[in-house]
Amino acid sequence: MTASSPLTLPSEPIEQVIERLPGSTRRLAAQLALPLGPEAVWAVLTDYERLPDFIPNLEKSSLVERRGDVVVLEQVGSQRFVGLRFTASVRLQLQERREQGVLDFEMLAGDFRRFQGTWTVQGDSEKGVRLRYELTVQACVGMPIGLIEQRLQEDLASNLRAVALEALRRGALHPDRPMAAAPTV
Repeated sequence: MTASSPLTLPSEPIEQVIERLPGSTRRLAAQLALPLGPEAVWAVLTDYERLPDFIPNLEKSSLVERRGDVVVLEQVGSQRFVGLRFTASVRLQLQERREQGVLDFEMLAGDFRRFQGTWTVQGDSEKGVRLRYELTVQACVGMPIGLIEQRLQEDLASNLRAVALEALRRGALHPDRPMAAAPTV
C-alpha cells in the first residue's frame, strides 16, 4: 500500500442490532471483521488521549487516572442534531482485560443516567480480528431517547469504523509489522 492509497474497510458490512429496554434505555451492538492482528486494534482502543483525533464527535478524552488495568477517563462528545448542538460529558471507568481482548467501560458521572459498554477484539483465523462494540445507554429525564435512537445507532457504527480505519492506517504506516491474524485473544 502506498502512502497515497486511500484506506478502506473490508467489504463485509457492519452488523448492528438495537434492543429497546424500559426506562428510556437502549442496548446497541455493532461488529465487523478486520484483516489485522488483535494487538494492532487493542493499541488503537487504548490510545485514550488520541481518541478525539480519529473518532468523530469526540472533542476530548483525557486520562485522569490509571491503577494497573483500571483506567479513568474524562470524555466530551459534541454534535449537531436537529439543528441544535448537543454536548455530553462523561467520566468513565475502564477495565482493561487484555488477555481476553475485552475493554469494559462504565460511567462514574456524566450527562446520562446510564452509559456502559464493552469493546471486544477477538482473533479470527480466517479474517484477522472481529471488533465488537456494545453500548447500553439510558437517557436523562427530559431527553427523548426515541428521537436520538437513530443518532445513537449511526454513532455506534461511526465509532466502530473510526477505530477500524485508524488501526488500518497505523498498520499501513508500519508495513513491517504483521497485519495478519494473530493467535486468538
